Order: sequence, then C-alpha cells, then structure tokens
Amino acid sequence: MDYRKKLVVEPGSKVRLSKIDPSYSGEHESHEKALPEIQANVERMDKLQYLLYADGSQSLLVVLQALDAAGKDGVIRHVFSGMNPQGTFVFGFKQPSKDEAAHDFLWRAHLRTPEKGEVVVFNRSHYEDVLVVRVHKLVERRVWSKRYDLINDFEKILIQNRTTILKFFLHISPEEQLARFKQRLDDPSRHWKISESDYSERELWPQYVEAYEDAVALTSTKRAPWYIIPANHKWFRNLAVSQIVADTMDEMGLKLPPTRVNIADISRKYHAAARAKTGKGKGRTKEAVKAE
Repeated sequence: MDYRKKLVVEPGSKVRLSKIDPSYSGEHESHEKALPEIQANVERMDKLQYLLYADGSQSLLVVLQALDAAGKDGVIRHVFSGMNPQGTFVFGFKQPSKDEAAHDFLWRAHLRTPEKGEVVVFNRSHYEDVLVVRVHKLVERRVWSKRYDLINDFEKILIQNRTTILKFFLHISPEEQLARFKQRLDDPSRHWKISESDYSERELWPQYVEAYEDAVALTSTKRAPWYIIPANHKWFRNLAVSQIVADTMDEMGLKLPPTRVNIADISRKYHAAARAKTGKGKGRTKEAVKAE
C-alpha cells in the first residue's frame, strides 16, 4: 500500500482527527510481519542518504509533530537509525531561549534548516508557534492567526532552495497516551520522561486537537505535504513514516556526482609508485616506471 496517497492531507481539505482511526494498521497485522518491510525501508533510506550527501545539490527536512507520548523520539530512534550521522541532524524545539524570543518566530527554525546534502529532522518545530502558543494564549489570536501564511512562505523559500519537506503528525488516542504515561511511571528507567505537566496538558486535549486540525489543513501544500500517521501501534507508525521518507527520497532524482578527476591517471601513478616502493620496480629505469 502506498501510504503517501493513503495518509496525505490534500491541500485545501478539512481535517477532522476524530474521523481518523489512530489504531489503523493498514494491511499488516503485527510488528513481526511489518518488521521486514520496515528494515527494507531503513536500508533504502541509508543508500539514498549516501546519494543525497554525495550529490550535494538537494536537502531533506522532516518535521515531526505530535501530542505527548505519540512517539517522536521513537521515530527518530527506529526510522532514522540507519542514516549516517555525518549528514543527518536532529534538532528539538523547546521553549524559546531569551535570544530566540527576541527574534521573529521563524528565526530559530531557519537557523536549523538543512544545508545541501543534509537530512535534518525537527523534533517539534516552527509549528509550535501556532499550537502551544495558541492553546496557552501566549499571544493574541490576531498574531498567531497570521502565522500560517508566514509558515507557508517560509517553506516555499526552502523548497525553492531545493529542500524537500515532509511533515508528519503522529496521531494517538487519549487512551493510548494515558497507557504510555503509566508505562513511564511503572518503569524506573523512564521516570525522567514523565512530569506533572504531561497530565495537566491532557486537560487541554480538545484545544490541541482544534489547533492541530487548523495548522495541518492550512499548511499542507503539494510541495510540503502533511501526513497524519496513526500512531497507536508503534510499529505501524515506523512502517508508514519509513515508507513515505524512502519513497520520497527515491523520487528526488539523487545520483552520484560526475567524476572530477582522471581516475585512470591517478590509478597509474599510484600503482607505479606502490610497485617501486615494494621493490617490484627494481631493475627498471625511472623512465619505464613513469611511463606506467
């Protein structure tokens, strides 16, 4: 199944998260049956990232957004684990620092966008400024309501600079979120991931849903689409994201750059020098060695 077609938010369409099943798992019945496909997708991503890095003319930006415990960290750990850290970077966006808050809301995001040849993953992103800011009323409606167009313009600039953009909203149910919070409470190794604010934010679930529905609907474009990923099943979340990323990269036309040196000439010189150093060139004139 092509999850790019199944899970994409078509530009201009309305989004109603209540009509999207967060437990959807496509044609797969279990993690065991999906795992070979996930692994194959991760391997494809690894090979394609190598071409992206070598080609050096394009870049990829992946945006991950979700309510707490939906699995942003899990996607990064499992889906992007095969990529070379030399050309893959992850940035988490938390409460703005004093310097960040002193600039426009897109400034800190622009600083982290990928250079050509790079893959960058945003763990939360510039969309926080039409989500958390809206829900907690940190700025007035007249301010955040204008940011959708600014975000679209910002992403258009990146696209014109040959950056491919993929945006994923990881969709879980309130019941699944609560179950995952309990797992963190029951597991001492995960206590660091839980806080009282996780529970207090649950009280604002309807407001967050409304904010996400508007943000996704107003900023999903043909060149920078949103995908709503059912995330109650962690394995399906990883399957869908990995397939979409791999298929998208496969269509970027990535290829190795043309050779910029004379390989034959370098090979002759290297092997001639190596033979001379090991003694295989003894008894032969310098002119004969050079001629090789």
